[in-house]
Amino acid sequence: MKADLHIHTLLSPCGDIEMTPAAIVGKALQRGLSVIGITDHNSTMQAPIIKELGTRNGLHVICGAEVTTKEEVHVLVFVDGSENLGLLQEYLSSSLIKVQNDPDFFGYQLVVDENEEVLYQEENLLIGAINKSLDQVVDFVHALGGMVIPAHIDKKANSLISQLGFIPPGLDVDAFELSPKCDAPHFLQKNKLVSKRGFICSSDAHFPEDIGKYCTELDIPVFSFEAVAIAIRGSSVGQFVYNDI
Repeated sequence: MKADLHIHTLLSPCGDIEMTPAAIVGKALQRGLSVIGITDHNSTMQAPIIKELGTRNGLHVICGAEVTTKEEVHVLVFVDGSENLGLLQEYLSSSLIKVQNDPDFFGYQLVVDENEEVLYQEENLLIGAINKSLDQVVDFVHALGGMVIPAHIDKKANSLISQLGFIPPGLDVDAFELSPKCDAPHFLQKNKLVSKRGFICSSDAHFPEDIGKYCTELDIPVFSFEAVAIAIRGSSVGQFVYNDI
């Protein structure tokens, strides 16, 4: 199954206003994706609507967020089930450092239904950090049976390596994400501590046309959240796909 596990919606202030549930599901299906991950900045509130729409159209949607830890490391987190998603949202809402959003500067932060009717506007800026450390986030998400994937670890900003200077040897994560522009073999040669771990590549889409442009092929005969988790833990750079069609 082709999976793009890093997609933003119009809830993220940096996400295009056209990143609505219908647009995301439609483009994902057009690109031949079977699995997508919804990862708005520090919020899960748009994800359930996309999951419901995806289910009706044969697209598997896993719900989560792109969390910014207090070290300003970006981490993709996913949980299974509405109860766990609610607990994750409570954790993020209570941990977010409150700064009022300026829509004219940062962008609107909207939750819409499948007909693009606005249901909610988030007033607190979502692209800042929460007051929890990387280790605290990992422990909380794993306690919910979820997945943790440090995002775009090769980037020079907001990545594990850019913020900490190294990858902690005992860091208990499920996989790492490399950005689409990464020279994966060269990166892994320089970072041998992580070369035997699972890796994914995702679009980090903020615009509809970028959805599924980069993705990862996962060996999953039958979809389930657990199957995705197992597959990404064993994924390799050879499973990255440039899907520009």
